[in-house]
Amino acid sequence: MRRRMVFSTLVVTVITVMLLGLPLGALTYQLIHDEADRRLQGEAELIGAKTDTMLELQEEIDTDEFDRNHPMRYIRITPANKTTTVTAGNPELDPDAPDAPSVLKATTTTARGTHVEVWSTTETVKQSVIRAWLGIASLSLLAIGVAVGLSMFQARRLTLPLMDLAATAERLGSGVTTPWGHRYGIPEADRVAEVLDRSAERIAGLITTERHFAIDASHQLRTPLTALTMRLEEIIAEADNPEVVREESEAALNQTERLVTTVESLLGRARTSQSTQVEPVELDPVLNNLQEEWAPVFQQEQRQLLITGSPGLIALTAPSDLGQILSSLVENAYKHGDGTVTIRRIDTGQSVRIEVSDEGEGIPEHLAGRIFEREVSGGDGTGLGLALARHIAESEGARIELVQSRPTTFVLFLPASAEGLTKMTGPA
Repeated sequence: MRRRMVFSTLVVTVITVMLLGLPLGALTYQLIHDEADRRLQGEAELIGAKTDTMLELQEEIDTDEFDRNHPMRYIRITPANKTTTVTAGNPELDPDAPDAPSVLKATTTTARGTHVEVWSTTETVKQSVIRAWLGIASLSLLAIGVAVGLSMFQARRLTLPLMDLAATAERLGSGVTTPWGHRYGIPEADRVAEVLDRSAERIAGLITTERHFAIDASHQLRTPLTALTMRLEEIIAEADNPEVVREESEAALNQTERLVTTVESLLGRARTSQSTQVEPVELDPVLNNLQEEWAPVFQQEQRQLLITGSPGLIALTAPSDLGQILSSLVENAYKHGDGTVTIRRIDTGQSVRIEVSDEGEGIPEHLAGRIFEREVSGGDGTGLGLALARHIAESEGARIELVQSRPTTFVLFLPASAEGLTKMTGPA
């Protein structure tokens, strides 16, 4: 592309220079010849005037004076009343002489009838024409050089952005989604660069969403799988007791259904076009299922999971999402806390407040402000549970806050009615 641009510019420039230079050269040639003719004609008229003066005063022509004053001219003077012709100047310019050079001629007749003829060599005129043509040629070459230089600069200015944009597209294709941020001062190229940067951001967002989905899915499925494994172990251990086997089988089935619900919920959030639908949900069944699910885990550690507060509360939420949020808070208290984990239900009027606290040492001060960030953990955890819980809560108009570091107390605020939802999230 760069070669084609330079070559096309060179061709256009050469044609333009020829269209302008050739007529200019011809015009210059004509002007120089006309000027030489005018000067020679002026000299002839001056010589005629001097001749008339000499004839009037001396009645003869002093050719020596003409030889001194016009050595590069050949002069022929014919008086009006005489038949003798007087010559002066350089005889080599006599047009009647053999091998006479190319000359210019000017003639004039004075008021007294004196006929004067003056010849001069064309060598000076030729040199002037050559110098003028060389000047025109130099300017033409300079114009061509400048045009080629500008075309190379412009071609580089246009092709480098294209090469850079191609490299950016190649980076996107290879999975590097960091926006390049280059701008070139060319509106069209800048527009393409902006589109590529936005595409990189969208691709990065999609990749991040997919990665978060995989991480969140593995995190959220870990607890139900653990509970399901424990239920199956109970079934195996109580194989001789049909009643226990039935109870544990039903519990395992419930855990399987919860796994399906969790997977569907995660897939729903992964589809950005799908919004969470909230509905009035009774909290007691959700909390009872949560207690039943975690009971074997806490029993193994000789710890308790207690549910206190006001029973019979109803909140606007999604049942599956509420279970995941509370499960993440309970898991956090189980792994990073100590002693009894207490879930307290409080009705505040416009919202329902669910507190989850434990009896451990609490959260270090340097982590308290960042505890909801992804991959931030005070122990050997993944740092995903609280971040995912807050994300799920915010997606349905609720919120989670750390209200106390020691002992650790998290609070989930849920709207108790449509008016409560509007007050918590703001008007649409």
